[in-house]
Amino acid sequence: MSESVAPDTTANAPANGMRWYVVHAYSGMEKAVERNIRERIERAGMQAKFGRILVPTEEVVELKNGKKSVTERRFFPGYVLVEMLMDDESWHLVKHTSKVTGFVGGARNRPAPISEAEVMKIVNQMQEGVEKPRPKVEWQVGELVRVKEGPFTDFNGAVEEVNYEKSKVRVSVTIFGRATPVELDFSQVEKV
Repeated sequence: MSESVAPDTTANAPANGMRWYVVHAYSGMEKAVERNIRERIERAGMQAKFGRILVPTEEVVELKNGKKSVTERRFFPGYVLVEMLMDDESWHLVKHTSKVTGFVGGARNRPAPISEAEVMKIVNQMQEGVEKPRPKVEWQVGELVRVKEGPFTDFNGAVEEVNYEKSKVRVSVTIFGRATPVELDFSQVEKV
């Protein structure tokens, strides 16, 4: 079995004996935890015991004031993935990092690693989000919605068609006892 010098992102086998661990962080503080862990690794000179640190995010498209904007959404809020060589010293460094509440899985002082396959699934999901950002809100045909702005404000209706390219939905609204299809921006409707 040959040893590679640098961790290979496509390898199925853990490089240098490093495994992936799930770290629980305060929700909304995932990026700060990633930064804090990196700083502590630098200060302690423990770069050899750590590999990649991931905050699982995906890009989502949302409409703000009629304009499309791409934002980042965490799909595992409160969790950070850390590739590391687990020993008392590295465990202690991560566990006692500001805004970290602990590791997920395993015994209290010996967390269980997750598989490389699980990590690759998350990495692929992150990559798909960069290549084709998903809408922040997903609409389904037949779903009940309420119109929140425009001439049909406060009317309820059922989604008949969804157009993600144009960020529009066609909603069947009952006006004077008749079902009438109305085309609306995503920002003009909300789920009931």
